Amino acid sequence: MKKNFILALLVILVAVASCSFTNKSFDNDDKDKLLLDLITYVLERGHYEPKNLDDSFSSSVFDDFIDILDPTKRYFLESDVREFEKYRFMIDDEIKNTDITFFNIVYQRLMVRMNEAKEIYKEVLAEPFDFTLDESIDIDYSEQEFAANKKQLRERWRKQLKYNALSIFENKVDNRISEMIQNGDGEVSADAVIAFNDFPSSVDKTVTEEEARGNVKENLDEYFDFVDDLERKDWFVQYINTIVDEFDPHTFYFAPEEKERFDIGMSGKFEGIGARLQKRPEGAKIVEIISGGPVWRDQTLEVGDEILKVGQEGEEPIDIVGMRLDDAIKLIKGPKGTIVDLTVRKVDGTVEKVSITRDVVELEESYAKSATIKSDDHEYGIINLPKFYVDFEDYTERNAATDVAKEVDRLKEDGVEGIILDLRDNGGGSLKTVVEMAGLFIKDGPIVQVRSSGQRKEVHEDKDERIQWDGPLVIMVNELSASASEILAAAMQDYKRAVIIGSKQTFGKGTVQNVIPLDNIVRSNEHGDLGAIKLTTQKFYRINGGSTQLEGVKSDIVVPDRYSYIDLGERDQENPLGWDKITPADYKVWDGYIDLEATVENSKKRMANNPQIKLIEENARWIKEQQDETVVSLNYDKFVTKETEAKKLSDKFKSLRDYDSKLTFGSLQYETELFTQDSVLREKRDRWHKDLAKDIYVEEAVNVLKDLQMNNIKSTERKLASSNKD
Repeated sequence: MKKNFILALLVILVAVASCSFTNKSFDNDDKDKLLLDLITYVLERGHYEPKNLDDSFSSSVFDDFIDILDPTKRYFLESDVREFEKYRFMIDDEIKNTDITFFNIVYQRLMVRMNEAKEIYKEVLAEPFDFTLDESIDIDYSEQEFAANKKQLRERWRKQLKYNALSIFENKVDNRISEMIQNGDGEVSADAVIAFNDFPSSVDKTVTEEEARGNVKENLDEYFDFVDDLERKDWFVQYINTIVDEFDPHTFYFAPEEKERFDIGMSGKFEGIGARLQKRPEGAKIVEIISGGPVWRDQTLEVGDEILKVGQEGEEPIDIVGMRLDDAIKLIKGPKGTIVDLTVRKVDGTVEKVSITRDVVELEESYAKSATIKSDDHEYGIINLPKFYVDFEDYTERNAATDVAKEVDRLKEDGVEGIILDLRDNGGGSLKTVVEMAGLFIKDGPIVQVRSSGQRKEVHEDKDERIQWDGPLVIMVNELSASASEILAAAMQDYKRAVIIGSKQTFGKGTVQNVIPLDNIVRSNEHGDLGAIKLTTQKFYRINGGSTQLEGVKSDIVVPDRYSYIDLGERDQENPLGWDKITPADYKVWDGYIDLEATVENSKKRMANNPQIKLIEENARWIKEQQDETVVSLNYDKFVTKETEAKKLSDKFKSLRDYDSKLTFGSLQYETELFTQDSVLREKRDRWHKDLAKDIYVEEAVNVLKDLQMNNIKSTERKLASSNKD
């Protein structure tokens, strides 16, 4: 159904494009104007709630673009913004006339101001900072005005750089004093808070301050090195996405390279050598080797090695020193089975040529994984799902629904008595996988309702009467569980099939996006790959008729976490679509539990009396207080006093990481067999299991499973059937 919708949308857009774009003449090098024209048409004709391109729209684009380019107000001057102001209500007209004058003027001025900023930070950091002065900085930039002149701008840079240096300086002093305490130095005691003028003689304030400034300069040098790598087209993508973002927060333009990264993220795999790289002045440094990939199998390269040159098989190698990292990665990646020749400076300083055969690399951390949980004489299972992944080119390839089905089968074979599905931090993904996954836990029926703009609703159903798991089920969510996660949690909640445990509500993203390749719309294209647009085309609704947009899914059992008081949800995004409701679907509530409400009430009572939960709540409130404090002292004594107070509270909350649930976690047999060949996988799973053992939310989910097991009709039926056989 979704595929048919995309095809229909493409037919409409292609028809529009054929009439519109072939009548306009663009120079071969004017890809920017073509993109603006094309994307505007797609938005006006394909978006779920198209916006009017009027003066109000123009003003919003104006403010947002300036804010994106200079959020800390350390580049543009007040006079620059005044000069830009004449375009505030003209951008809508420029868009309609495929004019990019506003962008060009702002971009050119930004390049000038950034070059000036390079000189400013170098001048400021050439002079020592006086940390005894009583001054402060306000790090809430949103309410600040732009600098009136260059002198004021330089002062703004000075305070920001001093703030950065003070933080590093304080950390260096703290480390030095810790070393002195460990060495038994009589000058200082473990609980001392030392004033600036009373430093022990063995702490050289001048040297430490100079080192701190040096670190700040190194960081800024790296940042501006990255900025220098950006091309005009990269900044224009920012402008396009400022326009696009006015429609809603999830509509987004992908430049060609970004579209490739999006596809990799959704499928969890790519074709290449299987190494993560970081740009360095000497080349591309290997910072991680992906388990199971070609580099991992070859065992020739290691973390820390630097790639200097890249050659395709039989061709002259290309020097990548100084090259943009994205361009270097393009040379290194390639189709499965092809060979890439890498000239590498090894960690020991030697230079070698290494040939790697490219292959499909799977990012295991993107995929579903499961573990067993031993609690007293009971065994349960937990499935962690980071996202609802899918290969858009071939659904029969690995996807979230089939993987979760496999994990459920494996847990059943191991004899688990209940299953936890962990959707925390899961930002969503493929709608199709949600419907299939929900079908694992119910007989059949509707899972989600979808409505396109001005169209009747469509009901997506599970039509397979098989139930893969009919035992106790708990779904864990938090504020970052979004979109597809919310569809699954909402369906299981409406069916009363699972208990939802987690944050007060989930993220609140109730919209559906389709990715439209722009090359498919233009009749003839002389500009190369135009990228794609991720377009909000539909809204989805629960089977009870309510939207999850803004409202999210409210947990049956609410437990606090560190995000409880932080603005994270859809309602805190720019330009979100509104909440509404439609008629409910026809569905029958699950009849597998005797008393679901009693289970929920038992859990709430446990949570209310749990000291660990109370400490988590206190921590969440403290984090909110820390975020709300935006004025920071640049006086060392006041800064360190504040930091010391914060550290005491922070140390108090560190005990949250020491919690022991007394639960035992283990890998299933198929995975333990892989460990003999993959020590990295073993280490990853051991780390995951240790984290789970400290997770009070998992512990409570197990308690809920125990209660569900006691009043689970299906479990009782199985036991009776088993005893009758005996």
